[in-house]
Amino acid sequence: MSAQGVGTPDITIVGAGYVGRLLALALSGARGVGLTLRLVDAAPAPGRPGDTRAYAIAAGTVRMLEELGVWHRLEGKTQACSGMQITDSRAAELVRPAFLTIAGDVRDGEPFAHFVDGRDLQLAIFEACDAAGLEIEHGFAVSGVETDTYGVSLSGDESPSRLLVGADGAKSAVRKAAGIKTVGWSYDQGAIITIIETEVPHEGEAIQHFLPGGPFAMLPLPGNRRGIVWTEKTRDAERLSRLGVEHFAAEMERRAGPEVGDITVVEPPRVYPLDLILARGFVAPRIALIGDAAHRLHPLAGLGLNMGLRDVAALAEVIAEAARRGEDFGSLNVLERYQRWRRFDTVQVAAATEAINRLFSNDLGPLRAVRDLGLGLVDRMAPLKKIVVSEAAGDAGGAPRLLRGEPV
Repeated sequence: MSAQGVGTPDITIVGAGYVGRLLALALSGARGVGLTLRLVDAAPAPGRPGDTRAYAIAAGTVRMLEELGVWHRLEGKTQACSGMQITDSRAAELVRPAFLTIAGDVRDGEPFAHFVDGRDLQLAIFEACDAAGLEIEHGFAVSGVETDTYGVSLSGDESPSRLLVGADGAKSAVRKAAGIKTVGWSYDQGAIITIIETEVPHEGEAIQHFLPGGPFAMLPLPGNRRGIVWTEKTRDAERLSRLGVEHFAAEMERRAGPEVGDITVVEPPRVYPLDLILARGFVAPRIALIGDAAHRLHPLAGLGLNMGLRDVAALAEVIAEAARRGEDFGSLNVLERYQRWRRFDTVQVAAATEAINRLFSNDLGPLRAVRDLGLGLVDRMAPLKKIVVSEAAGDAGGAPRLLRGEPV
């Protein structure tokens, strides 16, 4: 398979972020297909990886990255999850009982998640793509899309494809050009992202405190570092991020709780605005959307990247199977198989995260009692906890082959 074909490519992927690159990598390794790919991105060529977010990588995603030749490049750079504690408290409370504790294994001792520094993940994906011979056209802005019965072209471009994939983020130019509408709203919340070191070792345990301002997550990273995803109202998040290092650390210690000991901030905080964006359709004739172009969810469940990579696994499988059967994989009939596979799952997760965020991001006494009772019931019901862990790990029924660690 050619990463970038001569003449007319079979598939053009717009967006060379995580999902765009991994889709190209998955299709370049698909058995017995022989498609030519074109990967373009509006941004200039990236320099040194600079994504300081910590990512939770679900067990199914780990299997996918192993199959695509990415995971071994992260050896020694990931932290296996030994478990997760979820609390519901106020920042001033010194004692924060865990209402829900999730064990770290899903099957045969396999952790249900690993955690990784975004810079390490970026570099591993870049290296895997380079090894596969994938080329990227940078500085390529999409101004429009033209489709006909047999192909799709980017406006002003002379390289029509049989399929165009929008992997170009929440403000997707492909989605806009295709006329696909979205539903969504701003949460009026910002996620403060940083990396810290704590006096007390984390031992692989993730902690999520549900606080009145929003969830405060500590994700374990190698070397006793912890990735922070700290949600507050937008104006509070901006104010907190501008504090001096000592005052910022003190505010974080109030929310982290005394059990982690003293905190050292090792990466400057950044604030990411939070909103819900859900495309009304994931496909159009000769066009498919993946990742944030199709859905952008609240980060409280840690599933954002994993959801995008589930899109990659499903779309790659649909395309490869259709190509092997001699079908027109850019036709709406084929693309709707991908949409049926992914859209219901996405809407479910979006609804769940929306409900959880609204239920927990407040300090109303009656609601606290109800939600704490609910968490406690889940914690005491082993079969229900198993379902929760299976969903989080990406092991739910009907998972694409890549998430099972099988080739496309």
